[in-house]
Amino acid sequence: MSKPVLGAALSIKSIPAHRDWLLERQRDLEIQDFFRADLLDSDWRSTAAEIKQMLSGHTGRLGIHGPFWGFKIDSHDPMIRQAVTKRLLQGLDAAEFLGATQMVIHSPFTTWDHNNLDLYPDSRSNLIERVKATLAEVIARAETTGCEIVIENIEDKDPRDRVRLAKALESAKVRVSLDTGHANYAHISTGAPPVDYYVETAGDMLTHVHLQDTDGFADRHWAPGEGNIPWVAVFRALGRLTSNPRLILELRNHDHVRAGAAHLAALGLAE
Repeated sequence: MSKPVLGAALSIKSIPAHRDWLLERQRDLEIQDFFRADLLDSDWRSTAAEIKQMLSGHTGRLGIHGPFWGFKIDSHDPMIRQAVTKRLLQGLDAAEFLGATQMVIHSPFTTWDHNNLDLYPDSRSNLIERVKATLAEVIARAETTGCEIVIENIEDKDPRDRVRLAKALESAKVRVSLDTGHANYAHISTGAPPVDYYVETAGDMLTHVHLQDTDGFADRHWAPGEGNIPWVAVFRALGRLTSNPRLILELRNHDHVRAGAAHLAALGLAE
């Protein structure tokens, strides 16, 4: 069986240094510029046009990280929900301009939720309804443009919560993402299951993975091999999927992307 081909999350500043590596295997790419509110509220099309020019000849799958700073998708406040909807629609505008077919958004579930959501009988269903209110227009637009929305774990302690939410949104264009470092933090610092359990729980709802290593204390975004994530177990679980998730190295230092990829290749897990 062929090994999965790794991709990377890069910004306009780091794409040139990795262009040959991306084109060599037509690797998947996630653009990480268009979550910034200042860019979305300015001449983002010029930035997007420059990126498109940089990526001439690239035929791998392309995605973006959507906006997330300063908000959650389950806000109780209708005015805040309107602002969140606007931001996410701006993200989809950028995705469509670029030809991106996937946009990452953040899960609303917190560690507090894990211990408190079940205090009241309607808390979980109400959270889902608030997310539906926020994302209704966003999902409709995503379905029209063919851009899949993937919900990434942030503080999620129970990996089932995010999967149930994605299914409740009832769209073929809504799936889930896994950030391995966030899951490892939740496992070691909050008592969540190990990272490979997040893969198993998501199953073929999982279509996107942020690969990053941590010590389980903080959101390090280290290259694989620098932390304590059990990569063999993670890739064994990924190998049981048929959803062909994008495997994106999302590192704090983009200069370490190839070293992280080389570590996973040396373990015989990926290329």
